[in-house]
Amino acid sequence: MAATQSFDITTGCDLQEVDNAVNQAMKEVRQRYDFKGLNVAIEFRRVENKLVLRAPDEFKLRALWDVVSEKMVKRHVPIRNLQQGKAMPAAGGTVIQEVNLQQGIPIETARGIVKFIKEMKLKKVQSEIQGDQVRVTSPSRDDLQLVIHRIKEKDFGVELKFGNYRTN
Repeated sequence: MAATQSFDITTGCDLQEVDNAVNQAMKEVRQRYDFKGLNVAIEFRRVENKLVLRAPDEFKLRALWDVVSEKMVKRHVPIRNLQQGKAMPAAGGTVIQEVNLQQGIPIETARGIVKFIKEMKLKKVQSEIQGDQVRVTSPSRDDLQLVIHRIKEKDFGVELKFGNYRTN
């Protein structure tokens, strides 16, 4: 019997790189003239997979987000996996914004990926949702490479990673 090949489709942010980017952003914010003397903060809540940005007004909040996103890009953290919440008023006349870090493929996106693979109508290519990832199997490596290529061409709203290649 022919060996089956498989790979996993996942997504997520490297939390250590996020932490490094936040530290670099705070260092830059403390040195910037336009933020001098203002109540500005970036809080990284690792357990909740969340960033909390605090600034005196929405204009400064956008400037703070620009600094954070620039540092994230430099640290190779996928910006598409950061979902910004709405700016909300907070205590002390400040404005806060929560930014959620996407760890794992959301179930609706995973269903969309599985449906997309089935619509390709490749023989013997199977896909299944396993928690927050999608596993694709086939006896043909060429078919798996085609699946990867087609998925990269389509936008699913998150940065997808392909890994855990196996031969069973």
